[in-house]
This record gives sequence, structure tokens and C-alpha cells, in this order.
Amino acid sequence: MLSRTALGVFRLNGQFLAISEELARPAGLTAAWWQVLGAVLREPLPVAGIARNMGITRQSVQRIADLLVAKGLAEYAPNPAHRRAKLLRPTEEGLDAVDRIGPGHAALAARLTAELGDAAFAETVRALERLATALDALESAAPSAALPAPAPE
Repeated sequence: MLSRTALGVFRLNGQFLAISEELARPAGLTAAWWQVLGAVLREPLPVAGIARNMGITRQSVQRIADLLVAKGLAEYAPNPAHRRAKLLRPTEEGLDAVDRIGPGHAALAARLTAELGDAAFAETVRALERLATALDALESAAPSAALPAPAPE
């Protein structure tokens, strides 16, 4: 079951990345840029917080955040909670770019809902959220326990 789940998630990841690239391209974004901007639409966050929320490395988020700032799509703001860890927030240009993705995103959501049906789509979301929560629980209980022990030599 674990192998089938992992392979299914890997396939979905590839499919979502390809679709996201298509949706983001007309707005002048990449899927990765859209993902990082999307993480700070509701509230500015430090790079480490974005990385935690997205489940990727801080270094990769830092690289993208710096590119977004250089392109005028985001900016760094002072962080009252931490002097050195600045907050990333979208600029008006960044918000406009994300808004341009909206119609394509809505159209895809409608097509997926039509294909799956409302109830099945909602259950898919719940199942993926439960899986992520379970993996988080395993990792936080004992970070090395989520991985198998090395085989004896």
C-alpha cells in the first residue's frame, strides 16, 4: 500500500507541476514562483516558514524568494518577531500576476469537479490531508522513525 501510495503521489506531483507550469506561464510566472507567492498571499512569512508549510528546503525557497524580489513580484519586510529573518510578501505586481492565473485555475477546478463529482473530489482532498497529517505525526514523533533503520552489514 505504501509503494502504491508513493507512486501515485509522485505521478500526481508530476501532473500538477506540468499543469501549474501551463497555468502560470501566461502570467509570467513559473510553477515554483507561483507556489512561493501563493504561500504569502494571506500573510507575509519568513522563508523558513514558507519552506515548512510547503515541505521543501529553506534554501530552495530562499533562491525563489530572491528571484521574486529581483523581478519586483515580492519584497522583503521587517519581521517584528525576528530581526534577521525578514518576511516575504507579494507586491502589487505579484498579486496581479497571481490574479491572472485565476481564470485558468477556476476552469481546471470546474473540469476536475465535473470529472470526479463534488463528493469524490471533496473526499480526495480529505484523504490527501489525512495522509499529510499522518506523515507529519510520524516525522514529529521521531524524525528518524519515519525512515527504515539501515540494514546490518
